[in-house]
Amino acid sequence: MNSPDQSDTPSVLFERDGAVAKLTLNRAAVANAIDMRLARELMLAAIKCDEDESIRCVLLTASAGRFFCAGGDIRSFLSAGSSIGSLLKEMTAYFHMAIARFARMNKPLVTAVNGTAAGAGFSLALLGDVVLSVRTAQFTSAYSALGVSSDGGLSWLLPRLVGLRRAQELMMSNRMLSAEEAMNLGLITRIVDAESFPAEALRVAQELASGPTLAYGRIRNLLFRSSESSLESHLEQESRALADTSRSAHGQEGISAFVAKRKPDFSH
Repeated sequence: MNSPDQSDTPSVLFERDGAVAKLTLNRAAVANAIDMRLARELMLAAIKCDEDESIRCVLLTASAGRFFCAGGDIRSFLSAGSSIGSLLKEMTAYFHMAIARFARMNKPLVTAVNGTAAGAGFSLALLGDVVLSVRTAQFTSAYSALGVSSDGGLSWLLPRLVGLRRAQELMMSNRMLSAEEAMNLGLITRIVDAESFPAEALRVAQELASGPTLAYGRIRNLLFRSSESSLESHLEQESRALADTSRSAHGQEGISAFVAKRKPDFSH
């Protein structure tokens, strides 16, 4: 594959399937590693997904290959020489904006991990509300093996998923986890067989896209803030979110459907 500066091929593919936006990391020849261009394209795609109200679920996956994402593009780091600090500050500005937009948008995110996730790829994989993985995928922090610390929110997400003690072990040892181990630790939602993986990932995203989007957004927000609020503060946030969602069109439809003993229609 040509380098990003020489190729017109997007580093992140953006496709629509109804209310689902499908984003595909598209640097398979270099293990879908994150360079400046991919980081910026991912940021722009995340902003687009956040802003477009017709998008009701985002599906993030990668081009076929052994890796979902191998993390940062180490060759570009080496070529930066003494300017590596400036390079990484600019690149993480884009990448971290993408992470923040995906985390804070008022619609669900499904990550379809179709290969090994390492470093920043591990961060991206864990970000989903639903994380699907092929059985052959592996997961590793990888950072300290390079003598560097983490990015992409891994040091924020990992302790919340597995606890501080286990997060310390995983980030300092760089132990490679199988998909089974990752599922047992609560890092992924479900393992899917490779032959049915793309179809199942899209099915899950479409199912979420047909659900109560506002309620999903409020649930995401409450869960992300749960470890940062006092009980009383969180109870108030829950009360306000419940009031907002119950008076919404989806809330009214859900309540009416329950009373009428019919399936709710959240398509509008």
